[in-house]
Amino acid sequence: MKRTVFLWSTAAVLTACTPVKTFRITVENPSDFDRLTEMVELPLSVLSAKIAPGEGQTYVLRNARQETVPAQVTFDGKLIFQAGVKAKGTAVYTVSAGVPQAFAPKTYGRFVPERKDDFAWENDRVAFRIYGAALVEVDGPSNGLDLWYKRTDRLIIDKWYRDDLAGVRSYHEDHGEGLDDYKVGRTLGGGMMAPYAGNRLWLNENFIGQELLENGPLRTTFRLTYKPVEVDGKMFDESRIFSLDAGSQLTKVTQIYGTKDAMPVAAGIVKRNGHDAIFQDLTGTVASLVYAEPESETAGKLYVGMVFPSGLEKTLVDTCTLTHAVTGREETCSHLLGVTTCRPGSPVTYYTGFGWSKSGFPTVDDFRKYIAHFAASLQEPLVIKTER
Repeated sequence: MKRTVFLWSTAAVLTACTPVKTFRITVENPSDFDRLTEMVELPLSVLSAKIAPGEGQTYVLRNARQETVPAQVTFDGKLIFQAGVKAKGTAVYTVSAGVPQAFAPKTYGRFVPERKDDFAWENDRVAFRIYGAALVEVDGPSNGLDLWYKRTDRLIIDKWYRDDLAGVRSYHEDHGEGLDDYKVGRTLGGGMMAPYAGNRLWLNENFIGQELLENGPLRTTFRLTYKPVEVDGKMFDESRIFSLDAGSQLTKVTQIYGTKDAMPVAAGIVKRNGHDAIFQDLTGTVASLVYAEPESETAGKLYVGMVFPSGLEKTLVDTCTLTHAVTGREETCSHLLGVTTCRPGSPVTYYTGFGWSKSGFPTVDDFRKYIAHFAASLQEPLVIKTER
């Protein structure tokens, strides 16, 4: 995520042009719920004006007990760390220049050419997959989001792929760490976006290019590019940037279309037949949707959620019929959609992810509470104060 409010003290401003050995950061949580894993972001432009790391050095973060705290310098020029702040509480940290330390990674992602060009990414809570070009010939196009259910805080992507491809064990079966039980097909899966013009979805195909921008220990970010998508006879460039923070159930999606005019778009969750449920909150500036899938005999209960920082124009259930590119069979699919507008030069940013009954969310109400807190955190940022 994260939005943060910075309050620079007078002393800090007066000494901004004079590098110092260390300075203090106070993180205040204005919410009535804990924000322990939420990411704090400090611009490097601010840090470099105060501390000048020497050759072979970086920024070192310590808590009030003078313990070194895992931190990461991001590709877009920020120092990030997990807030660790109780409800209505504060946490104090110091930043100084020092020798880089290795921290056990909590996020990870990579291109997986050995499995038909997948791209997979994960953190200590959840895992995701999206399909590449090599899969189209075998299984037809699908640019939806696949969800891998985890019940371990260990990073498992490489292990699951290795064991599955070697025939040792299938990741479609739970061997104690979780499984891939989610069905995507020719849908948006667990929260992808597509143009929504003329009251219909215009689905693109699998990604054709990928670039890993950063890979942990606290945030993994990558960019996927697609062939142009056709919308009512016109072609538009498409790309997506995904980012996943440690401790989060949701991955951030920045959807980019090369349009010169405003275009309606929709992020969607594939809707199943059976005893499912839909929940939505469109009352604030931040909108959210939660979809409870029918319970799976194999996997239990899954809850998929999306959060839209800039709100939504409407929600609806859309049903369409498509012809499978490989089998030639007609397939009917339904989506729960959140509709908004993509404007020229302005990407659409939102979050999507899930909770699982076997990993921290016994009921849909537990996951709805998580989504409500996530949305509230976007509306009421952490307050960051710095002083020498």
